[in-house]
Amino acid sequence: MQIIEKYFTSLSIGQTNQFLMLGPLYSFWNQRINVISRKDIEHLYLHHVLHSLSIARIIRFRPGSVVIDAGTGGGFPGIPLAILFPDTHFILVDSIAKKTRVIADIIRETKLGNCDVRNLRLEELTDKADFAVCRAVAEIPTLYGWIKKNILPGGIHDLKNGLLALKGGDLREELKPMERGWKVFDLNDYFEEEFFETKKLVYVPKSLR
Repeated sequence: MQIIEKYFTSLSIGQTNQFLMLGPLYSFWNQRINVISRKDIEHLYLHHVLHSLSIARIIRFRPGSVVIDAGTGGGFPGIPLAILFPDTHFILVDSIAKKTRVIADIIRETKLGNCDVRNLRLEELTDKADFAVCRAVAEIPTLYGWIKKNILPGGIHDLKNGLLALKGGDLREELKPMERGWKVFDLNDYFEEEFFETKKLVYVPKSLR
């Protein structure tokens, strides 16, 4: 938890307790289902929780907004963001039923009242949202093609509604097919840990120029 409190200093007691619960909950489930890499479970708070929360260094979701976690996998980045933004509604989507069952249990145990879980392919999703977030689900052009139908136009945030994708490495080739208007944030500008050295957040607005 120290790594979370290092960068997020205004957590309530309730939020701190919810974050603290994630460690034992993911350890419990990871012994039964490979929710995240088993060799990575000891780095849960840095590699998964804080990495998810890095989105909050770029944008603060406003109360009443809706965010889709596209291909949530083990619940990242959706669950940590839902803890941090209790007045924002999160829709966590994944096509693998055993993972959505785990996510639903973690949501119940942590008493997260601002989350829904959908066991669907992204192409089947009909919910509408201000933003979609994800971690390395697919290449950006493919992912954007799947999810843009679910993103509402306009927006009330500093960034216009769109896609926020956590990625790593050199993205120049991946982003070449995209029209101009996207932006890449280097996360090592916001965090001093070596883990973030090659990590990036890609923002693609609903309406590209």
